[in-house]
Amino acid sequence: MKKNTAVGMLILGSLELLGTAAYAESDPEDIIKYRQNVMKANGAHMAAAGAILQGKVDYKKDLAYHAKTLQTINSDIPALFPKGSDFGDTKALDGVWAKRADFEKRAKDTRAKADAFVKAAGGDTKAALAKFKELSDSCKACHKDFRKEEK
Repeated sequence: MKKNTAVGMLILGSLELLGTAAYAESDPEDIIKYRQNVMKANGAHMAAAGAILQGKVDYKKDLAYHAKTLQTINSDIPALFPKGSDFGDTKALDGVWAKRADFEKRAKDTRAKADAFVKAAGGDTKAALAKFKELSDSCKACHKDFRKEEK
């Protein structure tokens, strides 16, 4: 059993290194564009879920889909901000890299809020709305400190 665990850990470690190498091989400008598209998708799913929860549209059956997608998108936000992607046409502030521990703590909180929203999305609308608001507030708090203001 210990041998299988050691082999498994070696494989996982190798996969992590390959993932890091993939970021290193990507053009930083492509990473920035990818990040922007992912964050736009995040905003679009937040807006869609909000419209459902506020009763503006009658697509309640789609709420779980939006919640699950938000959970997936927010599962590892720091990975979207690797070293070397801190220039050019980006709204990310230098604090993302300079205050990395704080940024990662905020991202972890947002991930936890997205996880809680998924659990609530299949049940009572009032509970889902409360968890959605917590997720929204977590996103806004991170944007306040780590994203340039819209002009």
